[in-house]
Amino acid sequence: MRELPHVRNGQALPFGEVPELMGREFRHAITERVHAGRRVSALFGIPDGDRVMLVAVLASDQQGLLELCRTSMENGFFSLTSEIPQVHWFEREIAEQYGVVPEGHPWLKPIRFHGPYRGERDAWGRDARQAIEPGVADYFGVEGEEVHEVAVGPVHAGIIEPGHFRFQCHGERVFHLEIELGYQHRGIERALVGGPNPRTAHFMETLAGDTSIGHATAYALVMEALTGTTPSPRAQGIRAIALELERLANHAGDLGALANDVGFLPTASYCGRLRGDFLNTTAVLCGNRFGRNLVRPGGVRFDLSSEAAADIVARVRETLADVKNAADLLWQSPSVLARFEGTGAVSREDALRLGLVGPAARASGVERDVRSDFPWGAYQMHPVPSVTLRTGDVYARACVRWFESRNSAAFIEEEIATLPAGSVCEATAPAAAGHLAAALVEGWRGEICHVALTDERGRFRRYKVVDASFHNWFGLAIALRDQQVSDFPLCNKSFNLSYCGHDL
Repeated sequence: MRELPHVRNGQALPFGEVPELMGREFRHAITERVHAGRRVSALFGIPDGDRVMLVAVLASDQQGLLELCRTSMENGFFSLTSEIPQVHWFEREIAEQYGVVPEGHPWLKPIRFHGPYRGERDAWGRDARQAIEPGVADYFGVEGEEVHEVAVGPVHAGIIEPGHFRFQCHGERVFHLEIELGYQHRGIERALVGGPNPRTAHFMETLAGDTSIGHATAYALVMEALTGTTPSPRAQGIRAIALELERLANHAGDLGALANDVGFLPTASYCGRLRGDFLNTTAVLCGNRFGRNLVRPGGVRFDLSSEAAADIVARVRETLADVKNAADLLWQSPSVLARFEGTGAVSREDALRLGLVGPAARASGVERDVRSDFPWGAYQMHPVPSVTLRTGDVYARACVRWFESRNSAAFIEEEIATLPAGSVCEATAPAAAGHLAAALVEGWRGEICHVALTDERGRFRRYKVVDASFHNWFGLAIALRDQQVSDFPLCNKSFNLSYCGHDL
């Protein structure tokens, strides 16, 4: 296996040191590494004159390394998807953005609804000057006696974001689910080019609103790599506390939402309130319930007083005890377990092939957690136990959330008890020119990957964001196979993926 340059989590290197491989070598380098246990954290394009450069970031969980390679093309490349399904959506995204065709892709269609970023025609021959109409797309079809389609969305009855779900069914049995997103593409990645500037941090905190701390932390790690800044241990500890509070709030909300989807209202009602209690605890830390304006390159903007620390510990203890009571109601109710167990199962093999991350992966027995595989800051000295189950169903995804909540609460209490003294924010220097930096953070949905490439002035030439949802949406489609179509809301909630985090 040819050696590739690598970085640790939150490190940078000159972009010139990333080898440019010929198309076949690039394909071989990715394929052999994925077969050897690596996975694709990011695969994205960069305009390069009349050509397009592809950059791959390959994660080795066992070694805690990120390997890098690139290739250059004019109009197309050989698709990897048939051999490596986890790059399925990456290749569709590259085709849509830059008009290059991944030849041999098994189901090549746009992933969002926008025109190409270069050229007069896109990868499907559509005129780049004409607006792309949302919802107008080809859909996978299944033919046969009594086979029918069920279409859901993009406008939903609940307070969720827009997304279209098209089921191919025989009676209630689902053969295939096709997921169509892209209705709220905001062009944030393109807006980041030329930064960083005063707006950049705010863009990061709104990439996915319920993951403000996760994305802000990944951005901070990237900038600190590019500027050679080392935040103080105290700042790193406060960041980790905030990140675990974000996880607690969302996991509590998800347990309630799962209960609601099977009509078990006691837990649904309790957890709706308890999510708010965790959000209020985050506000004790920084004055904002979603942790905005807390994490910045160089550290954090708010220190933690002894009074606030004691308040946070007391609130977390009290709220977690209530979450335990609410969760116990789930585990002790046969009617709930009858709906959770065996529903929407994803096998470990499928989870690995699809490159699933976060609770969805760990519920299928995949031991994958950035906090232990690529530890940064406080997690280097204070590891958080990773939780894995093996059944891969709704029950497992719910249980992982509860066990992780328990571990997060313990981490917060221990981290506060040992939080070192010191400053909380260091000044940052200008970003290095012509460098690439990559950072991973374990958000509450799973791995968040940020990659920045700077130009000759140290400005962002390209900034790539991969939210955990981007890896996991296809896992939801697989979970629905051979299920009842009426199980979709429950399965969908058990993944609880981000629409806006996908539509960047």
